[in-house]
Formats: sequence, C-alpha cells, structure tokens
Amino acid sequence: MKLNKRQESILEIVNNYGPITGERIAEMLSLTRATLRPDLAILTMSGLLDARPRVGYFHSGKSRYRVVAEKLNSVLVDSVKSVPIVVNEKSFVYDAVVTMFIEDVGTLFVVKEGGLLEGVLSRKDLLKTTLGGHDIHNLPVKVVMTRMPNVVHTTPEETVWLAAKKIIEHEVDALPVVRKAPLADGSEGLEVIGRLSKTNITRLFVELGEGY
Repeated sequence: MKLNKRQESILEIVNNYGPITGERIAEMLSLTRATLRPDLAILTMSGLLDARPRVGYFHSGKSRYRVVAEKLNSVLVDSVKSVPIVVNEKSFVYDAVVTMFIEDVGTLFVVKEGGLLEGVLSRKDLLKTTLGGHDIHNLPVKVVMTRMPNVVHTTPEETVWLAAKKIIEHEVDALPVVRKAPLADGSEGLEVIGRLSKTNITRLFVELGEGY
C-alpha cells in the first residue's frame, strides 16, 4: 500500500503520541481537521489505524503487508473468475490448437458431456505435440492432456490467495473453477464453471492498488 507524504506523517504522529484526537493531529501538522478527514478515513478503512469515540486514533498493530494479506484472504475466486475456454474430450489436437489461438489463452479445459472436467491442455502440451511430428488432425486431445484426478482445480468458495498458491506450487497458468455435480450412478463429477488465471490475479492486484 502506497501512502502519500501527509498520510506517512499522520502514521508517525499516531505511532508516537496515540491515542490522539484528529484535532490534535491537525494542530501538529498546521492543518484543519477538514483537510485531514480524507487521509484519516483512508488510513482507518485500510486497517492501519483504529479510532474510538472520545479516545481518538491509535495504531491498529497491523503492518501494511498484513493489511494486503487480509484483503486477499477476503476475496473469493467466484468474484474474479472468468469464462472458461473448453474443448470436448472427442476433439483432436488440431481443434485445440485453433481454439487456443482464437481465444488467446494458454490453457484449455477438456470436458465431457455436461461440462464435466476430464483434463487440462497447456500451451506447452500442444507445442510439444505439434513439434513431435504427430498427425494433429487425427490425434485425440485425450492422448496429450493431463487427466483427472491429476488436474489441480479451485472452487468459487476458495480464497484467491489459496488458489494463487496452487498456481505457484504446481507451476500452471490457470486453474479450472469447478463445482460438484451428481452423476446418474450416484457418484460425483466436477462441472467446469469458470477459469482463474494469472491474469485474473494480476487484475485483482491492480484494482486493489487503484482502490488505495
């Protein structure tokens, strides 16, 4: 979180003299209370300062990094996911290459009837296959994809922070967002309802930054 010079000065005063009233802070900075009101609101809403009636402002005890961490832990995948780009399990590698090019994505989700997750195709998978001299017009995607249950996925209810950790730990570009779907035989499958990519996460960071 980037603070302006005045906000830095307010934090320093509160750290040294808190709890302290807004009027006293304004006096020490030779400013009016009205002038400081937006800065005090930002510092309070961001979690860096706390305020109590008839007591004044005091340091919350949270670092800036902890404030950012709490923000990330409060954002759910459902609020930042994008539309999934899928190919049918019966498709051929050529179809997958064309889809990836047209949609300008680095990961495709392979689904069967009902939109149930069967596997994942990465840009690296398709590049390796096409460079290997295979007949991609007749090679099924099922031959080269990463299959269930080895596909790392996320859910709408998971936090973006946990999902981002999966992306880093498993070195993938995107995760399918899934929900459980009952099958005719009584078991459960995973229906693909979204996509969480590095771009989604980067966009969230930018939006959080603009919010400050």
